[in-house]
Amino acid sequence: MSSEVRPVDGLIVVDVQTAFVSGEGAVPEAGPLLEHVTQLLDRAREADAVIVHLQNDGPPGADDEPDSPGWELYLPVKPGPREHVIRKPRDDGFDGTPLGQILVAAGVRSLAICGVMSEMCVQATARTALARGYRVVLPHDAHATYEAPAVPGVIEAIPAQIVSRVAAWALGDQPENTVPTSAVTFS
Repeated sequence: MSSEVRPVDGLIVVDVQTAFVSGEGAVPEAGPLLEHVTQLLDRAREADAVIVHLQNDGPPGADDEPDSPGWELYLPVKPGPREHVIRKPRDDGFDGTPLGQILVAAGVRSLAICGVMSEMCVQATARTALARGYRVVLPHDAHATYEAPAVPGVIEAIPAQIVSRVAAWALGDQPENTVPTSAVTFS
């Protein structure tokens, strides 16, 4: 696929919360991930694109339990009519939230999706976006996860980068998921 990508008109930032991108519990390569997500946020804000920050509400005792330090969004939000924060109870950002209504009301037809975890919340949200007819761009360097642990006698641990790539690949041939962050623009 070419590195040329048609502009998108919305950005979904999935679960970029303190527990997942800072400290000992951070995903591998959290620093570059944060740089890429910040670049997407800057470009989306400059273009006045719709931005939605998803914030996972983890169960009691989890690193992302509501109102715990790990639950806080890590990157600054600039709330306004084009930038929203949505708390979500499940992996899919559309499930049980107003995400769909916000996108429809704003006339969004295409999305860049970034954040954590590639094989869980990022993939679930991207899959529903595709099912709802959105054009999805999933920059390969703007989503991340942890390594998949080994299963003794079956398979060794799978590195985080491979887990992320397989999660994107599993979405099929519709999302533009082989492009770098640098190729993503907003309209």
